[in-house]
Amino acid sequence: MIEEGDLKERIKRAQEGDERVVKVVEELKRAGIKILKDEEWEIKDRIVMKEERIYVLEGELRGEIIRLHHNTPVGGHRGRWKTAELVARNYWWPEVTKEVERYMDGCDMYQRYKN
Repeated sequence: MIEEGDLKERIKRAQEGDERVVKVVEELKRAGIKILKDEEWEIKDRIVMKEERIYVLEGELRGEIIRLHHNTPVGGHRGRWKTAELVARNYWWPEVTKEVERYMDGCDMYQRYKN
């Protein structure tokens, strides 16, 4: 399992590997597109951010982030809403809550505890 400290660097590398993300945000900001005004989207330290949260590209990092916030040595297997809330504090992607729900639906420990 990855450590949260490693996530920022891995996300940066993933975004750099997909320069389209950075270029699109920069171009839309220059064009003055409404959804990108008022600092909703920005680039900090070469990482795309949405409303001060790190934008995570589609792929395996999303699942790792969910696992990191759900399966903890100290907290055990947190519930659906707590996991979604913890993920959404620092990370963003479209339908993040739905993806957390899908993960929870497949978590055997959570399903046993819930029932």
